[in-house]
Amino acid sequence: MNGSGGTASHAAGGQAARQSALPLAQAPPLPAEPGQHSAARRAPLVLADVLRLPVLAAGVPEVVSGQGQLSRPVRWVHITELLDPASFLKGGELVLTTGMPLPEDPSVVRRYVDELADVGAAGLVIELVRRYHRPPSELVRACQARDFPLVLLSKTVNFVEVTQIIHSLIIGSRIESLRRAQDVHDTFTALTLRGAEPDEVVGMAAELSGHPVVLENLVHQAVICGALGQGAEGVLTGWERRSRATASPDRTELSGPENWLVTAVEYRGERWGRLLMLPDADGAPAVGPEHAMVLERTATALTIARLTHHIRWERRAQRTLLLDLVEQRCRSTGEARARAEALGMPVLGRRLIVVLITPGPGAGETTELEDRLTDELGAAGAAVLIGAVPGDHIGVLLAFHPSTPWRPLVERLSRSVRESRPEAVVSVGSEVADLSQTARSFQEAARVADAAVPGTPDKPFHELCDIGLRQLLYALRGDVRLQEYVERQLGRLVDYDERHGTDLLAILHAYLDAAGNKTVAAKRANLSRQAFYQRLHAIERLLGCDLESGEQRTQLHVALTAFSVLRLSRGPAAPS
Repeated sequence: MNGSGGTASHAAGGQAARQSALPLAQAPPLPAEPGQHSAARRAPLVLADVLRLPVLAAGVPEVVSGQGQLSRPVRWVHITELLDPASFLKGGELVLTTGMPLPEDPSVVRRYVDELADVGAAGLVIELVRRYHRPPSELVRACQARDFPLVLLSKTVNFVEVTQIIHSLIIGSRIESLRRAQDVHDTFTALTLRGAEPDEVVGMAAELSGHPVVLENLVHQAVICGALGQGAEGVLTGWERRSRATASPDRTELSGPENWLVTAVEYRGERWGRLLMLPDADGAPAVGPEHAMVLERTATALTIARLTHHIRWERRAQRTLLLDLVEQRCRSTGEARARAEALGMPVLGRRLIVVLITPGPGAGETTELEDRLTDELGAAGAAVLIGAVPGDHIGVLLAFHPSTPWRPLVERLSRSVRESRPEAVVSVGSEVADLSQTARSFQEAARVADAAVPGTPDKPFHELCDIGLRQLLYALRGDVRLQEYVERQLGRLVDYDERHGTDLLAILHAYLDAAGNKTVAAKRANLSRQAFYQRLHAIERLLGCDLESGEQRTQLHVALTAFSVLRLSRGPAAPS
């Protein structure tokens, strides 16, 4: 039963099979391996890998059926000449045979192939040396009918050596998987024990897996994104629409039209959100068991962090984005827009404005205030991001339709703030058209906040046009040059009043407030004109100045205004 045993029908079948065969060089490429630090950097051994091994490549393998199934994992190799090998298989085995026992009866051949396909065998490799020189046509047709991989070897191959090599690779891969599983466990345990932030936990998941990882809440807002080199823009663009198209399976598995790996983040049946691992930069989905392991360990670490630190993911995500906008850390406007919209804040075609709330000393926790503002402004038709920003402020980024005036929105915000924080100061930057200009609006609002003088006439909020001389000097109150100027202009007068118990500083203030009109000033000071004139002369002698000079009056007026705000900034001492 050498090569002469083939029939004419076998020859015809072999010719047809070879015309549709897939040479190994044209086999689909293996999935790209993730980065060096990936927990899944070695993919499971698949049929295409096995056929490329030198021990099998020596047999010149040719795939004549199941060409699209070469990514099937090979979990074991089984050599058999039995007609019912499926009874000894559990799935994932690559069956090797010389074809010696194959029957002539087509129904028996079909049953043979059906049993292999039903049990989940990885494929059938037949050596065309001893009994056949061409594949039996019935075997080819049966395999093609089930899209079952059939591989022909035209040269002799040592099957024992094949099993030894493949089994050593499989066992080595399993040992490596166990080692990687322990590494992943140790990594997330260390993160949990040192109280790592959620952003770091999600970022580690992305690094270990080589895939973008996103944590979202129950309303499909992406609150944390570990994007690796792809950048958040490519990952998060159109997030809510894409996320809603991806169902939540009962266990960790691929889901949705984009093949996202999904797992729930929950505790005792209460679901808080879910983690999603997206295809990598080359479009390969996360399909290995290591990917699922990484995602599940990430979910556990996030659950522990939420329980122990009472972390509110949404609020933290808003603060992080606000800080990145203020400090201009976003890679592009597109990335900033994708992140904002993934948090449920539409910005395209909207106007933007930054509002700063300065609660004042001893303000304490502001989460309740932030939540209330979010709800109230949302009800008024504005989208909002709220979070703590540098300078002991609460930052509010408002996005509103161009047809909606921003002042009523800010007035509403201010009223809500004042209900619980009467001493709070609300300041506003300028209106901008793009997220890239957020930093400018913030800087303007911060300047306004710094210039808001305590005790000024009550206003619902302050803006740039409110900054006059008094506000400007108040903002500069910490500048040593201003302090030196005040002391140089007024120091001798203040010292004289303190030593002699006089009120020359108040007289000067009244005179300058009256724009140099001595009669009006004397009346306001409840002094006769003669007594008032005498005090003015005393001031001129002490300061060595001419109060008839408009320039010198201006210098003294600036110094007096600065003197009052400097005393105001030190506390409740009454100004002279």
